[in-house]
Amino acid sequence: MIGMGGGDCPFEFNFDAATFKAGDIVSYRVTGSLQDMPFVGTLVEVHDDHVILLPDANDTATRYRATRESRPVVDESQI
Repeated sequence: MIGMGGGDCPFEFNFDAATFKAGDIVSYRVTGSLQDMPFVGTLVEVHDDHVILLPDANDTATRYRATRESRPVVDESQI
């Protein structure tokens, strides 16, 4: 994957929701005013119908519930 500066992207994303597991790095989206921006997070829990992700490795207390799909979706109200 090519990064924004034209070089290699520093992340290896898992886009296959069927194989999600804790520790995977995912690209996720946020509804509302942030819907056009890509975000990166780490999965900490994987459930049948949703995932819990860590948006910032330096802040382990903040976690978001997201849909379980190739690019999980977080409701803007959680941000």
